[in-house]
Amino acid sequence: MADINSAIYDFPEMPIDVMGLFFFAYRDFVRDADALLDKQGFGRAHHRVIYFVNLRPGMTVADLLDILRITKQSLARVLRQLVDSGYVAQRHGETDRRQRLLYPTEKGRQFFEVLSATQTRRIEAAFAKLPDHARDAVRGFFIEMTEPSDRAMLKTLRLDSGIS
Repeated sequence: MADINSAIYDFPEMPIDVMGLFFFAYRDFVRDADALLDKQGFGRAHHRVIYFVNLRPGMTVADLLDILRITKQSLARVLRQLVDSGYVAQRHGETDRRQRLLYPTEKGRQFFEVLSATQTRRIEAAFAKLPDHARDAVRGFFIEMTEPSDRAMLKTLRLDSGIS
């Protein structure tokens, strides 16, 4: 039987352990939400749109494209499904009618809360087992994992909470 941990020793200069832990944590973080999304015929792309539209109601489609870094075509398909299903509403900009502003509907807000509740429970349970200062360290880690060019977006979305 092969030693599945041998890579940790074969590549001592790589944070293989952190990479593996990141994989398992993410897999489990999205598991419950994925099951709920699947019941609606949605996937992770739909979840990302629902998340950011609820996080920043009134954002433009261009802003969402900038955050998600997906093609217009990919977003158009996902957004159409969310609009047609009553989770997201689109409105024209008041000063520029060409702008499409995105808002969660009540149905979209409720779904966001259900999806987020499962993930909140997992995050809070993990933090409950760590020292008090761990939350800031974890958030700092994620900020540092983000491309420096995206740090302004973190501020705009209020995801940096003063950590620099």
